[in-house]
Amino acid sequence: MRKVNLVDIFKHHITRKYLRRSGVHHAVTAAQYAFEIAVDKGVHVDHAAKAALLHDIGHYEWYNNEGEWDYDEYRQNDIHAIKGAERAHKLLIRLGEDRVAAKEISVAILLHTDSYLPFSLEGKQTPLQEVITQADNKDEQPKGLHHYKQMEVSEAIQELHKLDQQIDTILSKETVPNKFIG
Repeated sequence: MRKVNLVDIFKHHITRKYLRRSGVHHAVTAAQYAFEIAVDKGVHVDHAAKAALLHDIGHYEWYNNEGEWDYDEYRQNDIHAIKGAERAHKLLIRLGEDRVAAKEISVAILLHTDSYLPFSLEGKQTPLQEVITQADNKDEQPKGLHHYKQMEVSEAIQELHKLDQQIDTILSKETVPNKFIG
């Protein structure tokens, strides 16, 4: 039995605050993709969906002097994965998530992109980290436009509730406790 579900995470005021910046639609879509990819790859579906939902909560808003989004400035100076991993860990612990799970989810957020690193992560990620990268990339659009797709809060809760049910179904069928370790 999971201690914390996706709807609980989404409804928390901290999550809602930061997902407004990075895009609710993108977060929910990435969580859905992560679930699908995790099922295919035998990765822990709950951890994958949680990490994907929270993967961009560290985003900052980078605007130029005219008040327009400066994508190039963002790409050059972004460290959202670092800030997001910290925020996610603190949030998950507050919500009562298992400490080992909270760390694994947070590290997957930290390493879902190498945009802030002076080296590539290719071939260096765990299976869970790879799932989050793939889920994020699957929804990505040029110039960060995926962050501006709209989704009503009620629709997001409805979609996450369905995803929670799918996760519970998979986890209830699990016969080997460590089958979905990511």
